[in-house]
Order: sequence, then structure tokens, then C-alpha cells
Amino acid sequence: MATQTKRKQHLNINATQMEIPPAGKGISEDFEGKLEDAQAQLEYLHKQREQLERQKTALEELNQRKQEFLNGQIDLSERLSNAVTTIDRELFDSKQEIEDMGQARESFSNHLKRIENLNSEAWSKEALKEELEKALGVLERAEDEYHQAIDHFSGTRRGQGIFGAGSSRAHHPTGDFSSMMKQGFAFNLPLLVLGALALLVYLLK
Repeated sequence: MATQTKRKQHLNINATQMEIPPAGKGISEDFEGKLEDAQAQLEYLHKQREQLERQKTALEELNQRKQEFLNGQIDLSERLSNAVTTIDRELFDSKQEIEDMGQARESFSNHLKRIENLNSEAWSKEALKEELEKALGVLERAEDEYHQAIDHFSGTRRGQGIFGAGSSRAHHPTGDFSSMMKQGFAFNLPLLVLGALALLVYLLK
């Protein structure tokens, strides 16, 4: 009997030690914790991805704006460079034209003084031929330089404003000999009239 009681006690102790705790409680809590961590990690990665997408979009917009700037810089630089070159050329041409205008004015002023100083009434009978030839020479030289100036400034804005659309004697007339003679006579008509007036004044003295 004593031996059987002892064996039962031994079996009871072993049975107590072999009792299994309530299944699933600790495992479930651990799994839920890991699941929450994974979800948090996924949410973090999703936010990181969205942030990277925004940064990528912003970078693409910046690159596009930079390219637009570069294109505008090149285009505007070319246009401004061409404009500066054209303006420099116009300024140089204008400066040269103004200098030529100044020389023409000085020449015209000198010829005007010489023509105004011609006084046919002061010519003596003995020196009439000589004085008349000198006076006609003064007119001819003034006329030549006047038409040279027309040729020089033809086509320019200032030249058209000063001389109008008139042509110079340097433009060779076309046609037969008769028409050329008529044109020559028409051109020299003022000189012939001046000579005739001078002769008339002399004869009326």
C-alpha cells in the first residue's frame, strides 16, 4: 500500500509539471505586435515613396524651367547681339554720313559766297569776256559739286530729305543724239541766261 501511494504522488507531481498553459494567448499578442510593426513600416515606406515622387516631380519641373531659361538665354543673346551689331553699323554709317554732310555744307557755303559775290554790273567792257568766263566757271564748278553730292547721298534718308528725288548729271541719259543735245541745252540754259543778262546789262550802260 505504501508503495502504491508513493507512486501515485509521483505521478501526480509529473502531471502537474506537464500541464500546458492556455494555448495561443502569447503567440497572438506577439503576432499582432509584429503585424502592427509591419503595417507601420509599410506606411512609413509609402510616405517615403510619396516624398520621393514629389521630389522627383519638383526636380523635373526645375530641369524643365532650367532648359527654358537656357533656350531663352541663347535666343535673347543672339537677338541682342545682332541688334547691337546692327546699331553699331548704323551709328558708324550715320557718323560717316554726318561728316560727309558737314563737308558738303562747307563746300556749298563756299560756292554760295562766290556766286553771291558775282556782280555783273561791275564788269568793264574790256574785261567782259574774261569776267563772264570766270563767272560761268564758278557756276559750273558749283553745279558739278552739287550733283556729285546728290550722287553720293542718293538712297540715304538724309540725302532724300535734302536733295529730294532729283537725279544728277552723272546719270547718263539714254536716247539719240538729238535728245542728248536737248538735255544738254536744258542743263546749260541757266548759264546761258546769266550770260545774256550780263551782256544786256553791259550794253545798256
